[in-house]
Amino acid sequence: MRSIRDLDTVELIIDAQGLLDSIRGPERVIDAGTLRALEHSGNYVVGLFDDEDGEERMVGASIAFFGEPGKRTMHSHITALLPEYRGRGWGRELKEHQRQWAFSREVGRITWTFDPLVARNAHFFLTVLGARVTGYTINHYGIFGGGDAGDESDRLDVEWMLADIAKPPASDAVVATVEIPSDVESMRETDPDAAHEWRLRLRAEMEAQLDKGLRLAGFETGRGYLFTK
Repeated sequence: MRSIRDLDTVELIIDAQGLLDSIRGPERVIDAGTLRALEHSGNYVVGLFDDEDGEERMVGASIAFFGEPGKRTMHSHITALLPEYRGRGWGRELKEHQRQWAFSREVGRITWTFDPLVARNAHFFLTVLGARVTGYTINHYGIFGGGDAGDESDRLDVEWMLADIAKPPASDAVVATVEIPSDVESMRETDPDAAHEWRLRLRAEMEAQLDKGLRLAGFETGRGYLFTK
């Protein structure tokens, strides 16, 4: 059994901070005080709970906040699951809960950023959820620890149109592909220099395709990013 619910007590907020710290490493993504302020002011601050063994445990969390007034948007700051709970469809369930929560508040789209080197996220966001890439930024957050493990933090900007889910491009529309490693997160632990080389290679190839006026239209496991005219 599992449930998704608001983190509406100090105890739950502190648990969520600890959960996110354990997932993202020594560089804190968001502190308990900010989480509490976001929750208190009506933003999306939820936890995913598992009570499979009879004892409830928070195994995931998702935080999003409202965007510019009048644009009917939210920005999803982080959605994370403990590693042992990935691959079960629970991350999709958490994002669908966020989608329905947004719909109920007349929000039409949700934006976020992600590291383009992480293949599992590229597949999940672009292929499974049907979000669209809207931009590419070099070293978006500067150099810090966490998921980038001290490397530069290049990011793809995405937009999830909640009533207009993107579909993968037709095979005959793909004019270029850009490969990424299958598991850069493990590579960062075993060979950080190689991971950094991938960062620079991907940056150059992304910029080359975008400078041609091509559009990053999807992702396919084994091929990488798919570009169309």
